[in-house]
Amino acid sequence: MKTNRDIEHFVAPVEETPLLATDSLKVDQAPLSLWADAWRKLRRRPLFIISAVMIALIILVALFPGLFTQVEPNNNCQLANSDGAPGAGHPLGFTFQGCDVYSRIIHGTQASLMVGVFSVLFVVIIGVTLGALAGFYGGWLDAVIARLGDIFFALPLVLGALVVSQLPFMRDNRGVWTVVLILVALGWPQMARITRGAVIEVRNADFVTAARSLGVSRIGSLVRHVLPNALAPIIVLATMELGVFIVAEATLSFIGIGLPGSIMSWGNDIAAARSSVRTNPAILLYPAMALSVTVLSFIMLGDALRDALDPKSRQR
Repeated sequence: MKTNRDIEHFVAPVEETPLLATDSLKVDQAPLSLWADAWRKLRRRPLFIISAVMIALIILVALFPGLFTQVEPNNNCQLANSDGAPGAGHPLGFTFQGCDVYSRIIHGTQASLMVGVFSVLFVVIIGVTLGALAGFYGGWLDAVIARLGDIFFALPLVLGALVVSQLPFMRDNRGVWTVVLILVALGWPQMARITRGAVIEVRNADFVTAARSLGVSRIGSLVRHVLPNALAPIIVLATMELGVFIVAEATLSFIGIGLPGSIMSWGNDIAAARSSVRTNPAILLYPAMALSVTVLSFIMLGDALRDALDPKSRQR
């Protein structure tokens, strides 16, 4: 009877084993942080590069419209050019009122982008603050903020904006900041809910417990340790909601409860082009394309950030 010692075992030669490179670990290299690893991934993604270049160009147009057109959008409107075809110095033609379409699109970038940026900024401030407090402290505070958010969640954006815009103060002071106020009032619950979930996931981590044991106060551990490690989903959501708020402004302006007609924006241009949609549909197409490209850029950037900041895709 053969024993284990008598059984012949086959051992593959080391040089024939292809697992050395796969199983090797660089012990002399420190692991990358979440942000460093995300930046390394983003630099290699065409989706991020294309969206970042497009957003940089849009911001440049909004800040310095004079670099892209020398035509004043309102001072050169002539009814003789109504629905006119493109010509020298006017590459996109004229509106029904005889205004240069290209100039209006360039100058309308500022108002549309301004509404989106400031709406997201205030939504982040309010939503992150309430969501962080609810997720970290829990209890009755969490219950109150959660029920308050549910009330706003039950109110559709356009319907809610229609109701709020009819308040005397809102109706008499229509402008960029009025639209921002409406969007912030209706848009903060989503940010608060995402922040709450991220904070709950981080608040019981070992490094938070260690900070508390070293004498760090609860609010100090929330600000210095919990929030910095819960920023990834907040940044992704803020990037995507910027495009959502730009579309919301265009929608509200289109139905007549957003920006007044005296303020140039893509939503107002789309609304004004309805009268010429049969005779000259390009007047509506151009601002709609500008709106679509801008929103698509922010959505693409949000997708790239979401993939890069996903902890499940991280590798050492």
